[in-house]
Amino acid sequence: MNILAAIGALLVGYFLGSISFAVIIGKKHGVDILKEGSGNPGATNVKRVLGKKAGNACFALDALKGFAATLIPQFFVTDENTLAFAIIGLVGAILGHSFSVFIGFKGGKGVAVTMGGLLALAPLVLLCGLLIWVATFYTSRYVSLASIAFGISLPLLALMAGSDWLLIGFFAVLAVLIVVRHKSNIQRLLAGTENRFTKK
Repeated sequence: MNILAAIGALLVGYFLGSISFAVIIGKKHGVDILKEGSGNPGATNVKRVLGKKAGNACFALDALKGFAATLIPQFFVTDENTLAFAIIGLVGAILGHSFSVFIGFKGGKGVAVTMGGLLALAPLVLLCGLLIWVATFYTSRYVSLASIAFGISLPLLALMAGSDWLLIGFFAVLAVLIVVRHKSNIQRLLAGTENRFTKK
């Protein structure tokens, strides 16, 4: 594998991921999203603070970051390393979204970015994962629990689909990262203090 190309894919993904659409949308509405709601610069907090339309726009744009970061390396690498470079690009985007250089290395939990990347990497796994997310959310009304269930399902779904072992391993790492990023949510879920998403 070309190390310089791998670093390039990682950096491109990182800077794409670092674009905080939550902060941009918040500013457009005259709101500092880092100081409102949970303070998390992600689609869920945008939706809670600014409403459904803004939240959905943020989610779509965050997903687009992951999709682009995963797809771009595939235009430049067409050999047996294509999958590896695509994964590296997505890893960069997730890191950029979670630890954005533009907002003091703060960031969201990376679920929307991950979903965008999966659309480019493994659309069938994404579809099944989304069904699990939707089922969990509408039975519990907890976005965090749905996101955790989505993350945990990824390596299991990839294994069932007979995916490449590199992809299965990557999904296993993603599952761990998503769970770790939701540590505070898990604590609130266990304590019964996590906020449910209510209809407006």
